[in-house]
Amino acid sequence: MEKVVIYLHGFLSSPQSLKAQQTLAFVNTHYPNLTLEIPNLANYPAEAHTIIETVIKEHADKQCCFIGSSMGGYFSTYMQQKFGGKAVLINPAVKPYELLVDYLGEHVNPYTQQHFTLQHSHIDELIGLDVPLVKCCENIWVLLQTGDETLDYRQAEYKYQGAKMTIEQGGDHSFQDFERFLPEIFRFLLQD
Repeated sequence: MEKVVIYLHGFLSSPQSLKAQQTLAFVNTHYPNLTLEIPNLANYPAEAHTIIETVIKEHADKQCCFIGSSMGGYFSTYMQQKFGGKAVLINPAVKPYELLVDYLGEHVNPYTQQHFTLQHSHIDELIGLDVPLVKCCENIWVLLQTGDETLDYRQAEYKYQGAKMTIEQGGDHSFQDFERFLPEIFRFLLQD
């Protein structure tokens, strides 16, 4: 079955983020015939969920695989568990509904300049997308850096037990030098 790779960016990010652009450049160079989707996710979880499922439905005849960074990793977990395929998670958010309680209120997305207000109802939307028990761990690869200043990498280390896991000392939430993993990421995602 033909595959499509869907890159899901994180909270307060966009398809213009460095990792998304590095992924796009890599695919254009090494896999020019592969379909790569990098949707611009809404700032609100339910809207982001709808956007992702719309992209998946547009490729109903293909096997979707996911690359998700931070909040995108949270969404990727939900989608991979629902639709199958493989997922690579980069410093994934494990309990964003706990973290974002501290972010309630007004925000401006630094990439899109969109103003939005995070409310308690959005926390509830995130809870609704939680996957308490991850299955098919052999189809998931988790990339973590212990220096992540936003998320505690140990939450992901615990949640994704049984998955392929790379834990690097140091680094930060953006996952420093991400691009060096791209060849192996695509081998993992595209192998049957």
